[in-house]
Formats: sequence, C-alpha cells, structure tokens
Amino acid sequence: MTLDRVPAWTLALVPLALIAGALVALLTIGGATLGERRGPPVEDLGVEKTILRPGEIELAVRNVGPEAVDVEQVFVNDTYVDFTESPEAAGPLESQTLTLDYPWQEGSPLLVTMLTSSGATVEHQIEVAVATPEADAGFYGLMALLGTYVGVVPVALGMLFLPFLRGVPERWIRVVMAATVGLLGFLAVDGYLEGAEVAAQSAGAFGGIELLFVGAALAYFTLVALGHSLRGRRDRSEAAGAGGFQLALLVAIGIGLHNLGEGLAIGSAYAIGELALGAFLVVGFALHNTTEGLAIVAPLARNTRPSLARVALLGLIAGGPTILGAVIGASVYNAEVAVFLIGIGIGAIAQVIVQLVPAMRDRAGRALYPASVGGILAGIAILYVTGLVVSA
Repeated sequence: MTLDRVPAWTLALVPLALIAGALVALLTIGGATLGERRGPPVEDLGVEKTILRPGEIELAVRNVGPEAVDVEQVFVNDTYVDFTESPEAAGPLESQTLTLDYPWQEGSPLLVTMLTSSGATVEHQIEVAVATPEADAGFYGLMALLGTYVGVVPVALGMLFLPFLRGVPERWIRVVMAATVGLLGFLAVDGYLEGAEVAAQSAGAFGGIELLFVGAALAYFTLVALGHSLRGRRDRSEAAGAGGFQLALLVAIGIGLHNLGEGLAIGSAYAIGELALGAFLVVGFALHNTTEGLAIVAPLARNTRPSLARVALLGLIAGGPTILGAVIGASVYNAEVAVFLIGIGIGAIAQVIVQLVPAMRDRAGRALYPASVGGILAGIAILYVTGLVVSA
C-alpha cells in the first residue's frame, strides 16, 4: 500500500497527533523542569467597563497578566474607600467586579487607584463623572431615535440625488464614481484612526489593534465571496440593470458596517455623558452622512431602474446599523468588541473600493486621469469639511 492511496485527511492525523502530544508533554513535564519564576509578581488589571450610580462606582476589571490578582485596597482621588469584590481574586484572563462606596460629584474627574496584595498599583482615570443611564424602554427608544437622526435620515436624503445623476453625462458619472471612491477611502482611514484610539484604551486581554485587522480581513474576504455570489445570480438573471444594483448593494453594506462603528462611538459617548444632544450636532451628522447616500445611488445612475422598495432597502442597509451600534455602545459597550466591529467596517469599505475602481475608468481603461483624481480629491474634501462641522 502506497501513500498515494491513503486518504489525505488520514495523513494529516499524524502531525496533528505529534503536535498534541508535544503540547501535553510541555504542560505536564516542561513546566516542572523550568523551575519557579523568580522576581516580583507580574500583575496587571484592565478596566473594561465603568458604571456610576449615586454614591457608588462599579468597575468591571479583567486580569491581563500571567498571575492571579487580588485587590486589597482602593483609593478614589487619594481617599481610601470601602469596596466589595466578586470574586475575591481573578486568575489570568478572568474578570472581576469591584463596587466602591464613594459619594462622587457630578461633572468632577475621578482617579481610581487599586492596590493589589503584592503592593502593585493600577490606576483608572474617569474624565467626567456622569451617572450611567438605566437601560429601560425609554433609553432604547432614545438610542433608536438618535441612530435614525444621524444614520437613516441623512443617508435617505443623500439618495434623493438619484434622479439628478440619471441626467448627468457618462463622463461625469465616472467622476461621481471617483468621488465615491474618495468618500469611502476617507471613511476607511477615519475608521482606522478611530479603531486605533479605541484599541489603545482597551484592556488588551484578547488583543488590541490586532482585532482591527482581524475584523477587516474577515469582512473583506466575506464580501469577496458575497460579490461572486451576487455576480453569479446576475449572470443567471434576465433583469436589466442588475449589475448596477449589485454594486450599489455592496456600497450600502460597506457604509452600513462603517455606520455600525459610528453608532458604537455615539452610544458609548452618550453613556458616559460626553455627547451633547444638541440640534447643531444632529445637523452636523446629517450633513456628514448625506454624502454617503450619494455614494450609494451613484452606481444606479447607469441604465438601472430599481424599484422604490429596493432603493429604500439600500438606505436601510446603510443607515440602519447606526441604530444597532448606538444601542450596543450605550448598553453593553466593550472596547475590544468595538475595535473588531470597526475593523469589519474598514474591510468592507476596502472591498467596495476595489469593486468601484472599474466603474471610474475612462474609455482608454485608465483609473487615474485628471478628472478621476479630481473626483477622488473632491470626495475626500467633502467628508473632511463635513467632519469639521460634526466635531465643532
């Protein structure tokens, strides 16, 4: 019997068995032969969530070090406070809840210092003390309304440019597609910067910036597979203009995943009192996100006549995730999950850009020519300027 006749999966069992045996031997025998580690204990706690109630501070912490951690004392603004912990100690990667009795003042900064049993200190800064909102029906309704204002409505307004685009000459449609690429490219860079900032604030127990790239890769290759599936359906379909709708659908999915990360930021900022729900902010987000609706309908301007229901579906796919993100961000926000979801948005946008590049080529097959470069720069400038309105 030769190896050529042996099923391939059985050949893989031998190296897998050897790897498993080596790991078991390392865990059972190798640790004893290495001896005990010398030096001071390596203790590290990361604060994953902070909840403020009247007269009480609750911290959800995770042990991100290699050894068990037991918090012995807690200070708030250099004042010793009584606290309870559950459980009493946290092993590697385990979480722990600390409840502090402290009469904090609204709007004041707080510095929480945790002293472990080995004498190590871990500090956590609360920039502004604001009571954490209760997750009731009114709260979720407010988050849904906020997500609708800054996500669904602006995207729908931007999609109203579709009749105008249908009357634009072909060469200008290519410029609009180039502007769409610029818009999406700006969103991808903005998402990376936002994800890197959130990753720097995470505990890092399950990865920080790495989760951004994992999410981006997952979304990119998932959309590649989805694109091939949609292309196969288009080839089998007799309906005219399916290709334009397919491209618009991919753009809507990419923008929707980006808006999911934007909703996370909005919800988490509201939960800690850093978001002013003023009319100027709503107007700023509306102006900023209206350009996303324009990017969605740009592929529909070429001989594509989708039904009104399909156009509405595209708007919901692009703007709806803002509502979901706002609810998640304000209620069960976790920095590492947020980084992963932001990465998904970046990967989706990158794949959509790849799909859009052929649509901006001129008759000579060039993707970069004066008009397209101008369109890309215009798209970047539009989001940059409207972004200044949001941050003002």
